Amino acid sequence: MTDQTTVSFVVRGPLARGDIPGLCDRLRQGIAELNATHVVCEVTGLAADAVAVDALAQLRLAAGRCGCSVDVEGWSEDLQDLIALVGLRDVLLSG
Repeated sequence: MTDQTTVSFVVRGPLARGDIPGLCDRLRQGIAELNATHVVCEVTGLAADAVAVDALAQLRLAAGRCGCSVDVEGWSEDLQDLIALVGLRDVLLSG
């Protein structure tokens, strides 16, 4: 079993597209500060809209580029359905 340092990251809405770069910067900073290998992203209450899907895709990409795996908690059913509709189920709904 590999030692794993986890960073918890909370995404709150409402989100605007302009918020996404700052979210990614904060995530990368948290990963770097803890030398984390895993991210738990809490999205309870996040709206099921295109901006949320984009934000989650960008956050997963940013974490992956830092060598981190990602688990997302608190998905609404509507958000999961939207993610599936846009074809990102395998990318965003898997750990």
